[in-house]
Amino acid sequence: MAEVKSMFWEFLPKQGQVSAKNITTMVLCKPKLLHLKFMTLEKLEKMQQATQEMIRQQEMAENEQQITH
Repeated sequence: MAEVKSMFWEFLPKQGQVSAKNITTMVLCKPKLLHLKFMTLEKLEKMQQATQEMIRQQEMAENEQQITH
């Protein structure tokens, strides 16, 4: 096979950064919704705890009624 000469030649500098352009720009990424998920999860946990506390209180009230009757 014949070796094909490339139009480009490889250059790796010994120091510094390798980049295609001399302009550095900011790269935007997807917004992170982790905090919102955490807040929603926290609210749901509080609601669940409040519901469990209400159920416990109702059960205790029923037990007291059964004991006194």
